[in-house]
Amino acid sequence: MKIFPVHSIANLDAYTIENEPILSVNLMERASRRLFDILKVRYAGRPFIVLAGPGNNGGDALALSRMLLLEGFVVTTVMLQSEGLSSDAQINRDRLGHLLQSVIVELDKGDAFPVVPDNCVILDGLFGAGLNRPLEGRARELVQFVNGLNKEVIAIDLPSGLMGEDNSVNARDGIIKASVTYAFQFPRLAFLFPENHAYVGQWEVIPIGIHPSIIEATQSNWYLTTIADCKKFLPKRQRFDHKGVNGHALLIAGSYGRMGAAVLASRACMKAGAGLLTVQIPHATCNVLHTAVPEAMVSIDRSDLMFTEFPPLESFSAVGVGPGIGVRSNSYKALSELLDVIGSKPLVLDADALNILAQHPELLNKLPANAVLTPHPKEFERLAGASDDDYSRLQKAVLFSQKYSVILVLKGAYTVIVSPDGVCRFNSTGNPGMATAGSGDALTGIILAFLGRGMEPIEAAVLGVCLHGMAGDIAREAEGEDALTTSDLIQSLGKAFWRLH
Repeated sequence: MKIFPVHSIANLDAYTIENEPILSVNLMERASRRLFDILKVRYAGRPFIVLAGPGNNGGDALALSRMLLLEGFVVTTVMLQSEGLSSDAQINRDRLGHLLQSVIVELDKGDAFPVVPDNCVILDGLFGAGLNRPLEGRARELVQFVNGLNKEVIAIDLPSGLMGEDNSVNARDGIIKASVTYAFQFPRLAFLFPENHAYVGQWEVIPIGIHPSIIEATQSNWYLTTIADCKKFLPKRQRFDHKGVNGHALLIAGSYGRMGAAVLASRACMKAGAGLLTVQIPHATCNVLHTAVPEAMVSIDRSDLMFTEFPPLESFSAVGVGPGIGVRSNSYKALSELLDVIGSKPLVLDADALNILAQHPELLNKLPANAVLTPHPKEFERLAGASDDDYSRLQKAVLFSQKYSVILVLKGAYTVIVSPDGVCRFNSTGNPGMATAGSGDALTGIILAFLGRGMEPIEAAVLGVCLHGMAGDIAREAEGEDALTTSDLIQSLGKAFWRLH
């Protein structure tokens, strides 16, 4: 699913109006009707206070006020200003005014804000995607007042005061805190950033019939990948396949006292379909792997403690490095030597491998093209520097990916895969229960398996992240979020594969 900048959405609407064809006010009516069909079921019997601004977001709110009233809901409409409305908002203001049962509060004429019943739902339609500066004056005061009510708030398309992408200069005390946001046709980029969750709440996309031709023709560098998107990447096994056909992966992981990371990454790699797996581990730890992952072979380092060497790479179809290896000088030297000889072989780097890169940034120039790096936020900060906000962090990730020709997997609630062409693919699977020790190690193993099976690096990363999240969602069904462990997630990979087929 494409995610468009807010400045593009008006063009999509205009094309639909011209080519469907449909009047703009009727497109507004259709969008409002789709949201109304949801509200009348989910909030049956509850009174509404509807906040309407002067623009088209206010027009949506006014249309919804009328629909709710006609359905028998108790509705009070609060208008920020009663004059200077957009043409479609004015049409809906007139339609609402013709209903005898309508109650309209006009704040610019000195009306007081209505009394708010205990079970009231507040529908926010003050400002939408057209906002390009922080709220101020009466609008900001109204938002602050509403936030202080501690009531359930539903935002139409975008919480008032929140900008669609970049909120780096926004006034955080001037943004509606919604419980739920219903976006028309497309999610907004701002929904996917952690810093905006307090304002967006849960969100849902409502199709409103934007013309498919213009959606297809309009370019975007932002996507929300769904399970349906990822199905096309899934490698298919053939009747006469054998283990050699499904890749031989080399995983360099673990150190003395930190073998759990190696075990989890190895298990995940095998469950993700690797034909063969060899794990490079310190000499004193080989019994751990033999016992915990009997399907894997081991390459035994001369060191009892850490990663200091690696086997010849010719027989391996992909290499993964990092979980639990530590950052000691011997491991740095070994990683540097590995990068000197790896050539174009597919590579995924995680955890301590990323920390070594951060400590020795000269190694970044040795990375092969399309190497996959999987940092969590703090690891990325060590690699690329701190960011003041999530949008700036995304821009920094794009520049980093382009500079070093690598694929970044920035882990989080909507893990984003950034490729050197500037395309950012946000993942839609997963849940908070996956915020647990070892989850990232499992992801490394999954991506390594797909690289070893011959997938293109970007496809391996996108599918790996999606499958990882699906397995976490399946594990949640059995264990809940609080008790979910990475072992539960790995055990659920088989069911995740079934759902992808």
